[in-house]
Amino acid sequence: MKKIAVVFASAGLLALAACGEKPAAEANNAAAVENVVDNAANAVENAANVVENAANVVENAANATNAQ
Repeated sequence: MKKIAVVFASAGLLALAACGEKPAAEANNAAAVENVVDNAANAVENAANVVENAANVVENAANATNAQ
């Protein structure tokens, strides 16, 4: 009887361990996807800032030319 109890206890613990790892891996994947999306959004925002800064440079150059 003790051997059967040990076998069932071991099987139960192994099942819990296996089940516990899968959601953690999925959560890590979800976090990685979220980071990729955030990084892409930041890249788009940075590109918009570069375009805005370039427009400001052109405008400032035009103003400097008109001031002369």
